[in-house]
Amino acid sequence: MTLETKKSTVAEKMLALKAAGPVRALTKTQLDSRLRDISLTTLYADAVFEGGGVKGLAFVGAIQVAEHLGVQWKSVAGTSAGAITACLLGAGYAADELERTLMDLDFNEFMDEGLLDRIPLIGKIASAIFEKGIYEGDYFERWMARMLGEKNIATFGQLKENDGNARRNYRLKLIASDVTRKQMVVVPDGLHEYGRDPDGFPIARAARMSMSIPYFFEPVVMDYAVPGEGRTTKVNIVDGGLLSNFPVWLFDAASGQAPRWPTFGFKLIEPDSDVVDQAKWPHEYVMALVNTMLEAHDKAYISQANFERTIAVPTMGIHTTQFDLTKDDKNLLLRAGQEAAIHFFETWDFERHNIDHDRI
Repeated sequence: MTLETKKSTVAEKMLALKAAGPVRALTKTQLDSRLRDISLTTLYADAVFEGGGVKGLAFVGAIQVAEHLGVQWKSVAGTSAGAITACLLGAGYAADELERTLMDLDFNEFMDEGLLDRIPLIGKIASAIFEKGIYEGDYFERWMARMLGEKNIATFGQLKENDGNARRNYRLKLIASDVTRKQMVVVPDGLHEYGRDPDGFPIARAARMSMSIPYFFEPVVMDYAVPGEGRTTKVNIVDGGLLSNFPVWLFDAASGQAPRWPTFGFKLIEPDSDVVDQAKWPHEYVMALVNTMLEAHDKAYISQANFERTIAVPTMGIHTTQFDLTKDDKNLLLRAGQEAAIHFFETWDFERHNIDHDRI
């Protein structure tokens, strides 16, 4: 079964709300009323967030519902926009803080141009050719570092815990793609292959790696020591969505072991509702191709077991790179996340899920 073959009750409700006028996110009082009959058997959980550009704002609405029910996050992971959400949650931000921050954020500021980009007519094409991306990505990295700094967090070494077996685990994991080596990179675990100390690696830099949508943002360039050859080469790291847009398996217990708490997947669905504008310039055409490539992951097969632990949030026609979101757009995404999470938790049962699916 795939997410797309299952009829989305949430999407139908959201479309009806949208047809009636501007949609508003549920208030705390409204959430209290909607959630009063829902109780959870476990209040700890891991979370894995899918990539999806600006559509990832919908995750905040879903997180609000989970936290309203008392869920406390243990380990978090994500790809691209999901990596941004995971970083902020891992640093200690609560959903209500994220809502206030992102509702006021102008996503257009992430599209920071260099000197080459500003050349009339050919700037963006030239930047894509010579710098491998239209926008620098530096503003985003500074913004993320500033956000993390508000919680006194900067490096992965600050987000480790002892699992009781004298082994230290990172509570935050991000997915990136090494397009030079054609391999997925789990950060910080895989950083030793690039001669980097995982403990001291900046989380903001890792988020920059994971969210570098090809062609849209310049890749992050890193050194890689080629095994057995005694030489170092440069590799390009880009958006993790190229290779694993929804790594819901990251925190699964070893085979035969019962998980101590569930892993909830947060996934954006129904990409067919996206309407791509007609491309007028070559760079717009290439961006349309890139969007199609990234959003195609939403149609990938997901096992029944993984589907049942996934909060599936309808995208409501918002594009991955639609950085000029209006306040109404943001409210629409937040409400979609809230409604999707409410729908999910109305039937979720951790113990039953483990019994039915061999303790995933």
